[in-house]
Amino acid sequence: MRVLLLYPRFPDTFWSFKHALKFVRKRASLPPLGLLTVAALLPPEWEKRLVDLNVRPLTEQDLAWADLVCLSAMIVQRPSAEALIACCKAAGKLIVAGGPLFTSEHAQFPDVDHFVLNEAELTLPPFLRDFAAGRAQRVYATTEFADIRRTPAPLWALADLRRYASMSLQYSRGCPFDCEFCDVTVKFGHFPRTKSAAQVIAELDGLYRLGWRGQVFFVDDNLIGNKRALKTELLPALIAWQQRRHGVPFYTEASINLADDPELMALMSRAGFDGVFIGIETPDESGLLECNKHQNQRRDLVADVKRIQRAGLQVQGGFIVGFDSDTPAIFQRQVDFIQRSGIVTAMVGLLNALPDTRLHARMQREGRLLTRSSGDNVDGTTNFLPRMNADTLREGYRRILRQIYSPGPYYQRVRTFLREYRRPRVTVRPNWRQLLAFSHSAVRLGVLGRERFQYWWLLTWTLFHRPRLMPLAVTLAIYGHHFRKCCIALAV
Repeated sequence: MRVLLLYPRFPDTFWSFKHALKFVRKRASLPPLGLLTVAALLPPEWEKRLVDLNVRPLTEQDLAWADLVCLSAMIVQRPSAEALIACCKAAGKLIVAGGPLFTSEHAQFPDVDHFVLNEAELTLPPFLRDFAAGRAQRVYATTEFADIRRTPAPLWALADLRRYASMSLQYSRGCPFDCEFCDVTVKFGHFPRTKSAAQVIAELDGLYRLGWRGQVFFVDDNLIGNKRALKTELLPALIAWQQRRHGVPFYTEASINLADDPELMALMSRAGFDGVFIGIETPDESGLLECNKHQNQRRDLVADVKRIQRAGLQVQGGFIVGFDSDTPAIFQRQVDFIQRSGIVTAMVGLLNALPDTRLHARMQREGRLLTRSSGDNVDGTTNFLPRMNADTLREGYRRILRQIYSPGPYYQRVRTFLREYRRPRVTVRPNWRQLLAFSHSAVRLGVLGRERFQYWWLLTWTLFHRPRLMPLAVTLAIYGHHFRKCCIALAV
């Protein structure tokens, strides 16, 4: 059996880093971790081929080779997934689909032959048994959660690692919190399930053997959901692993209560973590109460962010406007918070009601749901009727983007961050891609860009005040180029 694993194209979004990747000659930020894990769950005697449309096109030869097509996608990939399904159907291929998009919307895809939904460790084996017996059903789903200590390592060898800026790895699934707009607990539960430290180290060793020396993203929705296991099992193992290897940087996602645990932050820094995405959402207490973000309430969030930065972890932040409790004052409050906190990578989106969330159910009950969410955090749309005047909301949102990603405020925010940030414990050996990024940025941003003054002032300031952070300063300048391409174009 020849199986073609297809991953649809991402649109040009905030997190695609499309415009930044060009500076280092990469095609995509991350490989399709879910598909590579599914590949490891398929029968070993099956021939497997991965086509990630974010790094190369699907060819007629690929389709002619395949007996079976396995497709996975996120909601934001819906348009590309629809085009792929039509292409595979026209070629007469049997299509099996899974992943977040199809778990939420499988009824919207009549041309897919079989759906393997929820966690593949549980739903793929019965499909494979039925498929081998010639009696496969159309939908395989479950409400149970898998024991991920039995999950195999992804088949990294199927991916062209040279095309990616980072690798991805999963340690846990689930989150102890219950934010109204989030679908994580619906899909993965409240109790964080973890892999063993030995599993994680084996996956890292596998990547290392294949020649990977760059960043690794722990894709957990909240890495610190199970602090005890993290502190006593994983982080000590990662620290020991880093002592045997040289400077493989990690980044991840966590909740703001990370700031309450200096020991945990120190361990993460020693283990190689140098960045963390945190859902800040809003500086407004009523908005946090409305969305049940109790872990963020009654805090000095700016002070929390700066504590994490001083521990050697760059904070990337998620922000939302469009809560029912928001007033027009929220737009400037968001801008002021982002600038004071020094959160350089600040993803600001309009609130959307994702399928299966409590927010989606509430919008349906109140008759306010308008359409499906695009899945794009920063496309400037919302899929329900907001309480605020819709034009006021859209214009206020655009004003935030114009203010925080214009060159002056953006580069000022980078300096605010660099003043606080402590150099990571695990340092990365200089490489030719850093030199390539600098040379390209010097021309594209320092000569041709309208931010040329801010660019050279940042590098000069960094040289005199934080010289060891010069590679990071260049990277953040390049990120700013990408964000302006994505966000300010939307905001005009």
